[in-house]
Amino acid sequence: MNTLSRRAFAQLLAALPAAGASWPLLANTPGKLLVGYPAGGTLDTTARHLADAWRREGRTFIVDNRAGAAGRIANSQLKREAADGNTLLCTHTSALTIYPHVYTKLQYDAEADFVPVSSVVTAGCAFAVSGNVPASVKTLPDYVAWVRQTPNAALYASPATGSVAHFLGYQLSEAGGLKLEHIAYRGSAPAMQDLLGGQIPAYFGFVADFLPYLQQGKVRILGVTSEQRSRFLPNVPTFGEQGFGQIRGAETYGVFAPPGTPADTVNALHAAIDKASRDAALRAGYEKVGLEVRTRTPKEFAAMIRQERETWAPVVRASGFRMEE
Repeated sequence: MNTLSRRAFAQLLAALPAAGASWPLLANTPGKLLVGYPAGGTLDTTARHLADAWRREGRTFIVDNRAGAAGRIANSQLKREAADGNTLLCTHTSALTIYPHVYTKLQYDAEADFVPVSSVVTAGCAFAVSGNVPASVKTLPDYVAWVRQTPNAALYASPATGSVAHFLGYQLSEAGGLKLEHIAYRGSAPAMQDLLGGQIPAYFGFVADFLPYLQQGKVRILGVTSEQRSRFLPNVPTFGEQGFGQIRGAETYGVFAPPGTPADTVNALHAAIDKASRDAALRAGYEKVGLEVRTRTPKEFAAMIRQERETWAPVVRASGFRMEE
């Protein structure tokens, strides 16, 4: 082997990842995290805290906001990206578990076009009423009784059509023998503004939506849909504690790779997410906005998605709700 060949061979070896490396190929190239919502939202915040944690480890990922169509634009883009571990998608799992049952013309295959890497955080859901609702309505049974006596109040809002909150509200309507009308908003912020202003009597949203307003006394949170009480709202009982145990649900935000991404690359990316989940600044950032860190292996994450897709199918079907998009 001549000198030039030796030098070229040494450069080639240096470019390859070391055994057990934390990152896949092209580790010196800035990566990209696709996000289907505008900057400042909960999903965007999830992606940016993860990217910041990776940056502190010397690996750059740029958040690429492809907002629109309830995240479906970014979700559809993933299948067009190279399967080299350098372009990933951060999205909510309802895009893969609920959307397939809702949208008749979904531009992606919820199973074939996504490689689950890891869940990152869980966003718990909660149900609240405005300050205009009588003070005697303090529990879910109180709410059901009040709506029966006040038919013109038989409506609730959610942050988006086809969201987890949308169908949790449908389940409450069915379980309570009510006929609640769903009002869909484009995001949590406008829904919360109307709830605080008393324009809507009830809102099914995320725990994080309510945290900034707990001390104002303008809303009352009647229940959370997690199996256990939220650590952010320890005094709020679960739906199960109030006789509505069949109503459970939360939103999970996770990271996905393009179809065809090698298993070794997926496992390396999961290891990087799992390591980042122990970053003190990342955990503090998530806690500030009411998100709970929860990572899963690629196999565990894929199994969770399959199970939730099966769970939501009969709920969406029973609601009769479909969208021609």
